[in-house]
Amino acid sequence: MTVSAPPLDVYSQPTLSTLMPSVLASLSVSGEANRLDLPDSKRTVVLLIDGLGWNLLNRHREYAPFLDSLSGQPIRAGFPTTTATSIASLGTGLPSGSHGITGYQSYVREVHNTLNWLSWQSGRGRDERRRLAPEVTQPSPTVFERATAAEISCRIVAPSTFDGSGLTRAVMRGGTFIGIHAYGDLIAHVADAARADDRTLTYCYLSEVDTLGHIYGPGSESWLRQLALVDRLVENLAAALEGTGAALYITADHGMVTVAENDKVDFDSTAALSDGVVALAGEPRCRHVHTRQGAAADVADSWRAELGHRMWIGTRDEALAAGLFGPAVRSEIHNRIGHVVAIAQGEAAVVRRNVESRLSALPGQHGALTDDELLIPLLHIAAA
Repeated sequence: MTVSAPPLDVYSQPTLSTLMPSVLASLSVSGEANRLDLPDSKRTVVLLIDGLGWNLLNRHREYAPFLDSLSGQPIRAGFPTTTATSIASLGTGLPSGSHGITGYQSYVREVHNTLNWLSWQSGRGRDERRRLAPEVTQPSPTVFERATAAEISCRIVAPSTFDGSGLTRAVMRGGTFIGIHAYGDLIAHVADAARADDRTLTYCYLSEVDTLGHIYGPGSESWLRQLALVDRLVENLAAALEGTGAALYITADHGMVTVAENDKVDFDSTAALSDGVVALAGEPRCRHVHTRQGAAADVADSWRAELGHRMWIGTRDEALAAGLFGPAVRSEIHNRIGHVVAIAQGEAAVVRRNVESRLSALPGQHGALTDDELLIPLLHIAAA
């Protein structure tokens, strides 16, 4: 496995945050940068396949012959390589330091606890949408709001359970939400949305590759069978879009690696890691470590002594200087970054087997900066 350790200039190459501004530019929206040089189009569909890293797709291409036949290139997910952050980057066109979704979980001062951005629930299991309004928490205009302002018809085709969620309200607002229940739903609604007007932008999402990768590990038999099904779905979707004049882009939010049990370090049973720590956020392969006042340097030293051969350990200032959260980080976002940031290299992970038992038990993990996690596909089917 190739490891890209900080200081890696994550944003020196195209990332997921550059995709939708490029799409908007290709749809003739003024003021948007087409950094990916996408061809002009009047109708565009963007499909995000959760968890389908570029390396995973290439490693198992025999299970995805249709996807393998498409033209495309790898781009970077951004940092950290996790769903909430990446979906926010896609939906806003901004890196994490600008949109503020700094990980799977962040310590958020307004709720005095960690917040899971996917569920918008605090560490105590409380729904925080009322106390932490998504539209205020992430105030930047989304790409869908910008498209709608340019008189482009926008549709978001995603599982019905996402409708009205905190993350949807924060980073997907501005388009018409269409809830789906199965693959056939997705194909039918996307094809209808693509032809609904003279200029259209349709976003759609699939979660199952990621789900089975977490449960069984990427490359497992169940994961491979799901990849094959998704490959057929994309082929059917492309066929359904024929004659609509819509371009189709296929991408992902991150890749994934398998972490064996003996490569997991339990935070709660390792005194050297917990001393001086008041909150642990992020996820096993990318931890935000929040410390007592004045303890950051000592905690960083302790983590380096314990894990420095397996993880990059840096202070908040070092992480910011490395540009990990983007070239500019809003001042109010600083507190959502750990006083210490720990990023796995190789197969390491820091788990909490009691506090986060389900997350800790999963063999499939992501969040760090290895190529297997960072590189995602950007595949293209031209308008027809």
